[in-house]
Amino acid sequence: MIYEPAEDSFLLKKHVERYAKGKVLDVGTGSGILALAALKKTKDVLAVDINAEAVEHAKKEGVNAKLSDLFSNVKGKFDLIIFNPPYLPEDEEEDKESKRITTGGKKGSEISLRFLKQAKKHLAKEGKILIVASSLTGNVEKLVKKEGYNYKLLEAKKIFFEELRVYLLSSNIA
Repeated sequence: MIYEPAEDSFLLKKHVERYAKGKVLDVGTGSGILALAALKKTKDVLAVDINAEAVEHAKKEGVNAKLSDLFSNVKGKFDLIIFNPPYLPEDEEEDKESKRITTGGKKGSEISLRFLKQAKKHLAKEGKILIVASSLTGNVEKLVKKEGYNYKLLEAKKIFFEELRVYLLSSNIA
């Protein structure tokens, strides 16, 4: 099962189109929509996903993609790292396959926290991170600050039962 682009993907995509330059990494590429958006701005794009089906799909779309659990199979530093994480709190009723692409852990923020801890060593000196979060995920801004990032809320959009937020992270936001 591959995550089908939804409101969060489309919200993040327009910011990828604005910020993509240099060397770009799309973590958890899913359908590849964000990697493809980045490819319109730069040719140096790597997409990774824990799901082999997503990696194969991205390759068929013309994206340089490989299997990786977050940064486990990633080397080097990037000017932009994109992450549309699974961010929903665990729902006991959800099936295992669906849970893998939507659930960020018991509270919803555990995968995002792992990402934030690991991303630092893959971020170029002037590099930035684009990440999406949900109001259901808890206090993402607190996690971001705790991990030593500066952040800027680029956009928030209310949908159904939640608010989606796109953040720009760096160690030196201009």
